[in-house]
Amino acid sequence: MSAYVPNSSSRDSKSSFWKAGASVPGSIKPVYGAQHPPMTHKPKSESPKKEERVRGSKSDAFVNFENSTSDAWDDGDDDLLQMASVQMSLRDVRSSANAVLEHHSKQINSHRGSLPDGDGTMSPGSSHPHGGGPGIGVRLNSYKTPKTSHICCVQPSLVDREAAKAEKFKTLLAETNIDLDDLRQLSWSGIPTSVRPVTWKILAGYLPPNADRRAATLERKRKEYFGFIDQYYETRYNDMHEDTFRQILKDIPRMTTLAHLMKHKVVQQIFERILFIWAIRHPASGYVQGINDLVTPFFVVFLSEYISNDIEAENCDINELPKATLDIIEADSFWCTTKLLDGIQDNYTFAQPGIQMKVNALQELIKRIDAPLHKHLVSHNVEYLQFSFRWMNNLLMREIPLRCTIRLWDTYLSEVNGFADFHLYVCASFLVQFSSDILRERDFQGILMFLQNLPTRHWNNKEISEIMAEAYKLKYMFADAPNHLMKKS
Repeated sequence: MSAYVPNSSSRDSKSSFWKAGASVPGSIKPVYGAQHPPMTHKPKSESPKKEERVRGSKSDAFVNFENSTSDAWDDGDDDLLQMASVQMSLRDVRSSANAVLEHHSKQINSHRGSLPDGDGTMSPGSSHPHGGGPGIGVRLNSYKTPKTSHICCVQPSLVDREAAKAEKFKTLLAETNIDLDDLRQLSWSGIPTSVRPVTWKILAGYLPPNADRRAATLERKRKEYFGFIDQYYETRYNDMHEDTFRQILKDIPRMTTLAHLMKHKVVQQIFERILFIWAIRHPASGYVQGINDLVTPFFVVFLSEYISNDIEAENCDINELPKATLDIIEADSFWCTTKLLDGIQDNYTFAQPGIQMKVNALQELIKRIDAPLHKHLVSHNVEYLQFSFRWMNNLLMREIPLRCTIRLWDTYLSEVNGFADFHLYVCASFLVQFSSDILRERDFQGILMFLQNLPTRHWNNKEISEIMAEAYKLKYMFADAPNHLMKKS
């Protein structure tokens, strides 16, 4: 609230008040409440009494001002007590009241010609220049119409915005033929939890945009997956597949992102079947460490479709779900993981050329957008491959919490080739986010330890949204202009 500034007439009438005071007009002095009195350094015995302090301070501006005014609030307590003990008749009360009103009317009439209204004239029907009581009019001593204040509109809460966005999704998903461009645009900034499972299936290319074909597609694909189980899963102990299955059995218990769920044997078996069937159907790459992590987000999101309470899906008791429901989640997770890996399979073929190319591209990108950081890494013999190989191999799943990975994948699924192309710019933005922290590390060991244990445990959607906003800018700076990644001649 802005402080009251008296007008010229007010300044004239109070000139003695401001001159008597030691501070500048309008200045603010400390105000002490009952619980926080001003501190004094003098002993209590040396402090003057309140009455003596007031009487002895001739330069007290407030006292001077108080003595120069006459108002109804100036009556002391003793006077009021004396008045209460006086017996007055009704006639005396009425007579006194009429005398006060008559005196007040004469005072107003004497000032009527000299006190302007808000527009410079007196209101003819106003008994007081302010249209208010005598006390407030005399105290404010201002006759101008107050300025209007701007309205601060109430911003909708996050819950309201989430609900409004969910309604937009439901309206779009209810269409007979969904426009995929509209769905991608709406999903880029995040998908509400309630509609995320079906939206992911459509964006991944598992479900068709046409609503009439979805039920038949789901039935056919789920049946096809369990046909693979019947046909191939018994061969997991054969000489041809024994090494692959043994590696899968080693990797699944190490999955820290689903540490709680992985305690359940039924979940371990679901992941074993998904990974083994995918490996034998993709002999060019086979199973590679890191692929097991990529099943997790799909599994958790599709699991959330069958949980109605507010617990996080990864913390639920999986044994409470019927087998038919678990079969549906397993089949849908398999097909969506397959769709994802089809776009980045060169990450997992022999020598993993896709990852090596992305690591080199990341190095060139950082060299252009954060030269001091790149120079710091090079000067301490830190190779980009030493820390960013895992970023590319596991799509940052080991670097951020699972909730952040799910939010990140909302955008990846919304981007064309998001897991293959946009991920590079996300990694660049992610690295630059910690640039100042890395520059504070003064040796190889400190830098590498920091990069392998980044402080992201507390991250939520806000931090991920900031990373992706920067990645979006980098994409449009460099994606369509590859020469920008090259050194200037």
